[in-house]
Amino acid sequence: MKQFIDFLPLIIFFIVAKMDPREVSAFGQTFELGGIISATAVLIATSIIVYGLLWYKQKSLEKSQMITVVAVLLLGGMTVLFQDETFLKWKAPIVNWLFATAFLASRFIGQKTLIERMMDHAMTLPPPVWSKLNMSWVIFFALLGGANWFAAFMIPGDFWVDFKVFGNLGLTFAFVIIQMLFLGRYIKEDEAEKSP
Repeated sequence: MKQFIDFLPLIIFFIVAKMDPREVSAFGQTFELGGIISATAVLIATSIIVYGLLWYKQKSLEKSQMITVVAVLLLGGMTVLFQDETFLKWKAPIVNWLFATAFLASRFIGQKTLIERMMDHAMTLPPPVWSKLNMSWVIFFALLGGANWFAAFMIPGDFWVDFKVFGNLGLTFAFVIIQMLFLGRYIKEDEAEKSP
């Protein structure tokens, strides 16, 4: 359910971005709905609503959610203000590169890598495996940021919108499946050690 909530603003963004621009009236005002700029305004509004409700319910947000909200507000706000989609195109590469940097920095800061801090409650792994796992996330986020940059700035048209929704989701899903296959043997060993 959490993953759906995180993707909800992005799904709504995609729907509005793909619509042909049209005028709609709401609250006594006329707005243009459809296209990248109005989709960005909708992305900002839905992000504020979704993450605001999550914060209200949980009294906090995860760091990744905070980074996403700040990036949406900052780069999305600049996109709407200057009527230039270039700012929003930078969101996915920057956010992914920030995640890569955070995972990499965790190797040198603190006692545990970031992936170990996130998952050590669920499994026990030898330190070299935690290190390899953490490094795989560094590489994944760095490459995903590069792929988003390439889709946004090197391929003409609005392919980047499709990639932002379906490419990111598909690549992340495939990467998590590979991680699960890699970790499968350690989970079995961990369960065998715990059994009497």
